[in-house]
Amino acid sequence: MAKTPPPDSALGRFVNEFEETCIALILGAMTLITFVNVVLRYGFNTGLIWGLEATSFLFAWLVLFGVSYCVKVTAHLGVDAVTGALPPAWQRGMALAAAAICIAYAALLMKGAWDYWANFANLPQTTGRWFPTGLEEMGRTSYRAWYEVIDIPFPEWLRWIEPLMNEGEHYEKLPRFIPYAILPIGVALLLFRFCQAAWRIWTGHSRSMIVSHEAEDAVEDVAHMNREG
Repeated sequence: MAKTPPPDSALGRFVNEFEETCIALILGAMTLITFVNVVLRYGFNTGLIWGLEATSFLFAWLVLFGVSYCVKVTAHLGVDAVTGALPPAWQRGMALAAAAICIAYAALLMKGAWDYWANFANLPQTTGRWFPTGLEEMGRTSYRAWYEVIDIPFPEWLRWIEPLMNEGEHYEKLPRFIPYAILPIGVALLLFRFCQAAWRIWTGHSRSMIVSHEAEDAVEDVAHMNREG
C-alpha cells in the first residue's frame, strides 16, 4: 500500500495554484464567449466573428493544462492487469521505468514545442536532432512575430509589445506567438509533473502514474481496522 503523499514544496504549490487558476479562467472564458455568441446570434442576428477562433484556442489551452494536471492527480487511464500481478518490488521497478520513458518523451516534446513556438516569438530554435545542443543563429528573415491569427482583434492594452516584437508596426489581429505560447508552457508543466510522479514512486509515496486505487486502498484500510477490532 502506498504511503500518504508528502506535502507539496513551494514550487509544487505554486504550480498547483497556477494550473487550477488557469483551468478555471479558461472554462469561464469559454462559457462566457459561447453564451454571448448564442444570445447575439439568436436574439440579434449577429455574433462575435472572433468567438469560434477564441474558443478553439482556449480549448487547446485547456487540454494542455489538463494533461499535466491529470498527471498530478493520477487521472490518466492505464492498464495494470499485468503489473498488478507482479510482486511489489517488480511493480515499483516497472512504474519507475514507465516514469523514465514519460520523462524522456516529455523532454522530446519540450524541444519540439520550443522550436515550433520560437518561430513566432522572434526567438532562436534549438540545435540538435533529438535533444537541444545549443541555439541557432537568427537572421533578420527569422523574425516571424508579425504573424497574426485570423479573426481575434488585437487588444489595445497590448500595444506596448509592438515596438518589442513587430518593429513598431501596427497589429490588426492578435499575434500568433501569444496563443501558441501554451505549447512550451504546457509541455514544461507536463515534464515537471512527470518528474514529480517519478519522485513519488521512488520515495514510495505512490505506486503508479495512472488512475489511483484509492477506493481499493480505502476498502483494505477498513477491512484491516475491522480485523483489529
